[in-house]
Amino acid sequence: MSRNLSGITPLLAVAGPFNEYPEEYEPHSAQLALSSTKILVVGAGGLGCEILKNLALVGFKDIHVIDMDTVDVSNLNRQFLFRAADVGRSKADTAATFIRDRMKDPLLQITSHFCKIQDKTPDFYQQFGVVICGLDNVEARRWINALLVGFVDVEMNNLIPLVDGGTEGFRGQSRVILPTVTSCFECSLDMISPKTTYPVCTIANTPRLPEHCIEWASQLEWPRLFPGRKFDADVSEDVDTMHLLALARAEQFGIENVTRALTLGVVKNIIPAIASTNAIIAASCCNEVFKIVTSCNPILDNYMMYSGDDSIFTYTYAHSKKPNCAVCGTKVKHVRAFKWWTLQNFIDDLGSKQEVLMRTPSVGTSRANLYMRQPEFLEATTRPNLALKLHLLVDVGEEILVTDPNLPISMKLIIDAYEGPEEQPEDISSLLRS
Repeated sequence: MSRNLSGITPLLAVAGPFNEYPEEYEPHSAQLALSSTKILVVGAGGLGCEILKNLALVGFKDIHVIDMDTVDVSNLNRQFLFRAADVGRSKADTAATFIRDRMKDPLLQITSHFCKIQDKTPDFYQQFGVVICGLDNVEARRWINALLVGFVDVEMNNLIPLVDGGTEGFRGQSRVILPTVTSCFECSLDMISPKTTYPVCTIANTPRLPEHCIEWASQLEWPRLFPGRKFDADVSEDVDTMHLLALARAEQFGIENVTRALTLGVVKNIIPAIASTNAIIAASCCNEVFKIVTSCNPILDNYMMYSGDDSIFTYTYAHSKKPNCAVCGTKVKHVRAFKWWTLQNFIDDLGSKQEVLMRTPSVGTSRANLYMRQPEFLEATTRPNLALKLHLLVDVGEEILVTDPNLPISMKLIIDAYEGPEEQPEDISSLLRS
């Protein structure tokens, strides 16, 4: 790696050929922005390693990286900032040290944060000029997206651009999200492939694939052996135990190739990563960060998809905002409810709606807390409400406030009407279609 930025300096000397306001472009301001803007890289895995390398080489001087994971031996084939001696160490710390040592640039500051993104306060995120995500975790991307959208006020202050990249085998995407201006990550949730599922009867009685054995261990055997204890895919001991359970199941049915790596891939829904795809998507993301900061050329509008399965194919289009997006859409959402619904039915419905997807919501009105998950005493106090009919707790037209600890947002709902009979009919399909 070289400190020589001779290729970047002439690039910023004049406005790019597609710049719509070349008379307003100032080369000195662009150079200053490049060296002074704080950039946050979320994730130091396959994409994150490429992103960090690119940002340092292009001339950014104040880079932060945050990641909660440690280096695993399976990372070494593509996450090139790590070596065998780094196994077990923090990815963020190790990546930052590697870049710092190789660049040998006294002006370069790379700050690492070995923690969950949720552990940082909003003030921490508000110091950055751009946030760039290289995550394989949908929930983490939803969280950072919702946080940045929540920063923007009516006068468009505190707008922090989010550049998001993702890869899946030979395919990938990069996008530029201007919170409240363009579509956000939540707007495109329905584009994410659902996790592969297997019939319970197959995994319980007639497993044929290594994945069947792993799903059996995850869905059936783990809850039986460890009731009340949730499996944590980020805890090495839990993954080892899951692997042994799946291996024993495989041996029972003569199934081979149940490896630890496959076990982790199934329980975390990991798609095998390819280094070349990571490099292409990271380059696209960093190019957008460069243009955002320097204003030398117009930025991506706003979604680029890449496919390298049989040949090289890219397609760029403007992904539209979703009017009913739970994060950047209309602040108050109108929903339908049935008269026979209990509060539990309503909460279950919130978790199943693609436009909401709140996994652990707490619900309340201006009159009362209907169900609160935290603290424990409040959860115990409000738990009896789960069995009560919803229409006895919430009036038509009354505003409901829904929060979820996994998302830094709150959502307001209004029930326009209660439909159907008081008791749930045996066949509700016709009502659901209406």
